[in-house]
Amino acid sequence: MGLSERERAGCRVLLEQMATDELMALTDTITNRLVLPQSRQEAIHAILVYSQSVEELLKRRKVYREIIFKYLAKEGVVVPPCSEKHQLIHHAKQYWSGQLTDRVAETEDINPNKQSYEQRQKQQEENDWHRLGREFCQWFFELLNSQHPLGRQSKEQWGPQHFWEDVKLKFCYNTLEKNMEEYVGAELVSLRLLSLVKEEYLLLNPNLGAGGLKCVISPHGLVVVAVAGTVHRGSICLGIFEQIFGLIRCPVSENTWKIKLVNLKIVGENALEPGTQVQKPSIKYESNELQELYDGKELSLVEPQILSNVRTELG
Repeated sequence: MGLSERERAGCRVLLEQMATDELMALTDTITNRLVLPQSRQEAIHAILVYSQSVEELLKRRKVYREIIFKYLAKEGVVVPPCSEKHQLIHHAKQYWSGQLTDRVAETEDINPNKQSYEQRQKQQEENDWHRLGREFCQWFFELLNSQHPLGRQSKEQWGPQHFWEDVKLKFCYNTLEKNMEEYVGAELVSLRLLSLVKEEYLLLNPNLGAGGLKCVISPHGLVVVAVAGTVHRGSICLGIFEQIFGLIRCPVSENTWKIKLVNLKIVGENALEPGTQVQKPSIKYESNELQELYDGKELSLVEPQILSNVRTELG
């Protein structure tokens, strides 16, 4: 099938925005490591030649939403800044096929009144879950950080009571090498997270502003909260973290949610990709990717490039 000439030209410009190591990794994925490029241009050529379709290429996880948005903006294609990645891909395909003659991305619903009502309803629901995610993160990180030996003690107790009995924790970290730990059960998960601040003297500072927090909900009531932030020890910023929670409402306690799953990824500053903003780390997952958590699949930690849980490695 392959890419059209216009799609190939557009994707070439888009791929030029990517870091060299990202291009090489993307080439490995697309060619199944059968092509070993020696330069950026060779990598881009291989990516364009071996991609089955433009949609398949742009859906790749390493082709970030921000890259597509910046490309469209540079080309003069006006899209809402809050557009999800799949919407940006749709607009890019429209542009390359010549359907956006006025370079204004078309909306999908031709009934403006219906669209307005549905959008308002959807926006209200998203705001409600975003508010829940924000309040949960404020509570969780304040309570966890209060367990630090030098932290301000909280009136509330940290412990397994905040987790479901079968809770699962995946903890991925890296300074010089990648590591993965997995724990099952409220007691073990609670103790492992506690040890980060109580024994390893780390503090987690979440970015609850734009881009740092995303929330989605399943039809069955599982709320997925993804948050990014910075990791500190004393006055030193060691790197960034990304944490994903799965929350389920407790049926016997009104307005109480317990943690069903936790994915924690910590990236040391020396392992960060070039151009990463340490001050304001953001969530790279799209909403549909987060929804994989409750579609019977566990969301994998994206090619973990992380910090360490061992004090000797961190300091």
